[in-house]
Amino acid sequence: VMSILLHGDAAFAGQGVVYETFHLSDLPSYTTNGTIHVVVNNQIGFTTDPRMARSSPYPTDVARVVNAPIFHVNADDPEAVMYVCNVAAEWRNTFNKDVVVDLVCYRRRGHNEMDEPMFTQPLMYKQIHKQVPVLKKYADKLIADGTVTLQEFEEEIAKYDRICEEAYARSKDNKILHIKHWLDSPWPGFFNVDGEPKSMSCPPTGISEDLLTHIGNVASSVPVKDFKIHSGLSRILKARLEMTKNRVVDWALAEYMAFGSVLKEGIHVRLSGQDVERGTF
Repeated sequence: VMSILLHGDAAFAGQGVVYETFHLSDLPSYTTNGTIHVVVNNQIGFTTDPRMARSSPYPTDVARVVNAPIFHVNADDPEAVMYVCNVAAEWRNTFNKDVVVDLVCYRRRGHNEMDEPMFTQPLMYKQIHKQVPVLKKYADKLIADGTVTLQEFEEEIAKYDRICEEAYARSKDNKILHIKHWLDSPWPGFFNVDGEPKSMSCPPTGISEDLLTHIGNVASSVPVKDFKIHSGLSRILKARLEMTKNRVVDWALAEYMAFGSVLKEGIHVRLSGQDVERGTF
């Protein structure tokens, strides 16, 4: 399995989760053994100039925080893009580290049908409108090379257009839209053995008071005899024992009881993170 993340340029530079994920990328318990980050760098955030949106020349500079190699490639050259993607896959396969592919390209239109980029970026969009689309550019090259004929190219385009037109025609037959078809849902059999997930049903999870008391007592004791513990901890354990006796719980004891009941059934519980290291939670 190879993980691939697809980013926009404005998000890559501006979203904290990108930086945070890079810092998780090589941690023992979190690593994916290398993710390929593909950044579609088409100035999706065109309503703000890059110089007003980030402090570095490239949106991908944030990846330098973990010394990930960053390949900037002209997306108008599909063969160069393929070459770079192969190099990125090889890097990831060899070193099991993150790698970034920065597809330097452009958006021909706005975010949606209502969006007019000429309002905010008139000079850039005058240049973009002069650009030969990548499909025509590459087709002309292949035809000039003799790799494909004009007829073969036109047949491929017609075939693709036909797929789109037929799908569009079929879409008119759908008179009712079911919201659930657009929502992400678990595959059949995820929640029950019958197949279709009828509801998010769970088995009863309650436990007896005796068992809760037992867990509370264990959580309030020290497992080793004659073991001198810190006076602060001793105070906490004493208070916890009092609560258990008085049939009262606070958040921490409730968590202990939840974990304890799961452990009692032989189910492994793994906690990770800074605060759990010292038992804050």
